[in-house]
Amino acid sequence: MIKQINLRARALWISIPSFLVLLCLVMMFFLNHEPPAFNPMAAATLHAQEHHHKVVTGYTTTSTLMETVDVMLNKRGGYMSNDILPPWVFLDNVPNWEFGVLTQVRDLARAMRNDFSRSQTQSTEDPDLSEADPLFHYDNERWFPPDTEGRYRKANLALEQYLTRLSSPNAPEAQFYARADNLVDWLAIVEKRLGSLSQRLSASVGQVRLNTDLSGEANARQSTESPDIVLVKTPWTEIDDIFYESRGSAWALVHFLHAMEVDFEDVLRKKNATVSFRQIIRELEATQMPLNSPMVLNGNQFGLFANHSLVMANYIARANAAIIDLRKLLQEG
Repeated sequence: MIKQINLRARALWISIPSFLVLLCLVMMFFLNHEPPAFNPMAAATLHAQEHHHKVVTGYTTTSTLMETVDVMLNKRGGYMSNDILPPWVFLDNVPNWEFGVLTQVRDLARAMRNDFSRSQTQSTEDPDLSEADPLFHYDNERWFPPDTEGRYRKANLALEQYLTRLSSPNAPEAQFYARADNLVDWLAIVEKRLGSLSQRLSASVGQVRLNTDLSGEANARQSTESPDIVLVKTPWTEIDDIFYESRGSAWALVHFLHAMEVDFEDVLRKKNATVSFRQIIRELEATQMPLNSPMVLNGNQFGLFANHSLVMANYIARANAAIIDLRKLLQEG
């Protein structure tokens, strides 16, 4: 009798850890999920109706920024970058996706503070935007109070206050200037972000690159000497990290560009740049196609297996090239 009890206890002791491991794996599969896209125009209209706002210039871009942050914080599984408990701590795809989204959020919030809300370089910055901007730059992995989510939600509240003032005729100091030069300045930041992502994605297979750091200017100097030929290769443990960071960055950019197409409609039409603007969106939307593979493959350039990083790099590089042409068109067209 005692022996049977001991056997049952041992079996129970073995089954509990097995059940916990299985439960953890199931939850990991369930939580490893990227949120779907939303319609920025519809979201802005709904937000205006709920808060009794008037949709004015800049309203769609600002509300889209807020909605993007809200989706990042409240998607399936919540915000995961600062989680320290299983199963969240074992996930890395979604946290890297979150970092890509956050990078674009930070850039747009900074551009709104420094450019979109100011008429001239000597004009004062908006108080709500100056509060929101540094909050978005809070450590994205901090879990100890004050936690990351609380800071980002506080930033969204500051954006809500700016949006309320922006739509009110009684607050003329709150403005959003949809000018070509402001759009060009923000696109210059996006151009650098996409260029960096494209290079990091392309390095998944390893590349021998010539050093072009000082090319184009005879008197250019740099701090320390660099070799003429550089071998660049992404460690295999970071390939999927860069891939999902790129998907997150492109996901946020698609929404921001859709919103700016509304707010900068007159500028784009006057410069005959609407089609070029939409082509950028098309290229970035292609990066959001479902990944029909259990993992990010890293085959050779012309090998038997796919290389998802190179495919992603192709779309991002095409979008980046289109942004370069668009900036020139907006400046000179």
